[in-house]
Amino acid sequence: MIFGRSPRAHRLEVTLTDDVLVVHGGTPLQGQIRVRGAKNLISKAMVAALLGESPSRLFDVPRIRDVEVVRGLLELHGVKVSDGQDDGELVMDPTNVESASTDQINVHAGSSRIPILFCGPLLHRLGHAFIPDLGGCHIGPRPIDFHIQALREFGAVVDKQPEGMHLSAPNGLHGAKLELPYPSVGATEQVLLTAVRAEGVTELRNAAIEPEIIDLICVLQKMGAIITVHTDRVIEIQGVPRLHGYQHKPIPDRIEAASWAAAALATKGEIEVLGARQADMMTFLNVFRSIGGEFQITDDRVARPGVTGAEGGIKFWHPGHELQAVALETDVHPGFMTDWQQPLVVALTQARGLSIMHETVYEQRLGYTDALNQMGATIQVYRDCLGGTPCRFGRRNFKHSAVIAGPSKLHAADLVIPDLRAGFAHLIAALAAEGTSRVYGVDLINRGYEDFENKLAALGAHVERQN
Repeated sequence: MIFGRSPRAHRLEVTLTDDVLVVHGGTPLQGQIRVRGAKNLISKAMVAALLGESPSRLFDVPRIRDVEVVRGLLELHGVKVSDGQDDGELVMDPTNVESASTDQINVHAGSSRIPILFCGPLLHRLGHAFIPDLGGCHIGPRPIDFHIQALREFGAVVDKQPEGMHLSAPNGLHGAKLELPYPSVGATEQVLLTAVRAEGVTELRNAAIEPEIIDLICVLQKMGAIITVHTDRVIEIQGVPRLHGYQHKPIPDRIEAASWAAAALATKGEIEVLGARQADMMTFLNVFRSIGGEFQITDDRVARPGVTGAEGGIKFWHPGHELQAVALETDVHPGFMTDWQQPLVVALTQARGLSIMHETVYEQRLGYTDALNQMGATIQVYRDCLGGTPCRFGRRNFKHSAVIAGPSKLHAADLVIPDLRAGFAHLIAALAAEGTSRVYGVDLINRGYEDFENKLAALGAHVERQN
């Protein structure tokens, strides 16, 4: 059995009763699937509903585990959450927000890192909040130091206890001038969700400006917030005393769209991803084309001439000739997204020459390559920075650069999924490999990929659950 990270760690966590997907590889994926709203926006927009004084409606919500977790946390705090009339519609009524016990919150904490973002909204609504020990994927430490420091700057009092951190705001929350040491998405979300109802003006420098951040700002503006995005990563938030509910259709999930694109390339197939949007994926599309992959943008207005309600997207396919090696570096937006690299590395194992992947966002995100090597890939990881992008991990003993030699013929193996994005990469590798693989812990993929087994079936993949 092949493990994506530490074999010892996974032998402790995975048993024969874990969810197993049997994958008969070697068949090109062909067909059409659809992506819904972005996972990295949906959960934050759900938290934002806490800030309103009337119900909010969120559309195109995917049926994924992270949504279930956040829904449970909202309901623990008295928010009435119900399904709307439309498929994928969620209605959240925060009229009767209330406290939740630490034990109840801890039940959910192991499955998500979202509880940290509840702090600002709960401090505004209740005057207190609780942060348990945080879970999430094991891809390197994601410290909450800045979250805590920012909340203190706003006026929160933090009391550290064995079970977690209790926060209060005896004098309310007030605007602050803040600067991030790194344009962290999570820290930027924390500031936005806290500043919108803080008294006075907040200025955040070196902020993240990912599409999901801008979409969250759109949500908050619909609620009555006053937020200005300046040049040079500066965001200014003018606090308001109250907010109301919103109605919002989120941007599509660019990570899922890119994952299916990589699957088309790795399996020498053709996949049309309905709902995918060019504007959010321009950096990925440039790389996809540089490798030799082909794609076609289908605008929704001309997607199906004469058909009412037709939806556009992006069609991705393998060109039929050799793929070309590339040198890549992950970076914050508008750079190449860190969540795109794992699925694409699988495709790069099929490209001729030496490809380079320099990971600059998370320091421990290349462990999944061990499993690919045991499937026949040739990937070396290095502590050196193999690229020119300024990197926080140089000379810090982290293996954060990879060299991929190809093309390599992949063969089947038994795999254990280590985290969400690496898990989908392992799944792609199993689909591209000759023979039958068994993928253990596959339900972890449900955290971020809606209905992925039925989507695989629609694309002609030969997969089945092990009984």
